[in-house]
Amino acid sequence: MKAASFEDLKVWQDAREFVKSIYELTSSDNFRKDFGLKDQIQRAAVSIMNNIAVPPRRDERNNNKEFIKFLKYSKGSAGEVRSMLYVALDLDYISKNSFNINYELSIKIITQISNFIKYLRRYAIKGKLTKASSFIILFFQFFNL
Repeated sequence: MKAASFEDLKVWQDAREFVKSIYELTSSDNFRKDFGLKDQIQRAAVSIMNNIAVPPRRDERNNNKEFIKFLKYSKGSAGEVRSMLYVALDLDYISKNSFNINYELSIKIITQISNFIKYLRRYAIKGKLTKASSFIILFFQFFNL
C-alpha cells in the first residue's frame, strides 16, 4: 500500500508521537514555569512534524532540492529539541528516564530524515527524479515501511 498523504508516512507519525511526548514532558510543574524553555522546545518539536509535511510542489522545477531543504529544517529542529532536553535534565525538570526515552526518539527521527535525504540525493544525481510525479511516488514509497 502506498502512502496517500503525509499522514501515512512513518517518519511523520513518529514525529507526531514525539510532539505529544514533548508536550507531556513540558506539562510538569517545574517545566511549566519556565515559559521560555517550554515554548522553545514545544515549537521546535512541532517544527519537525510540520516541515516533514510540506508537500513537494508540482510547479517547482527543483522540487527535490526544495523538499530536501525542508527536511533539513526538520532535522535541525530535532537537534534543537535534543539539545534542550539536556537543559531540562540539568535543571531537574525531567527524569533521566524521560530524557533517555525522548533522546532516543529524536535520534530515530533524525536518522529517518537523514536516510531519506541521502536517498533523494542519490536519485537526483542519477537523474531518476526529473518530474514532480516521480518524486512524489518515490517519496511515498520510501516511507511506506
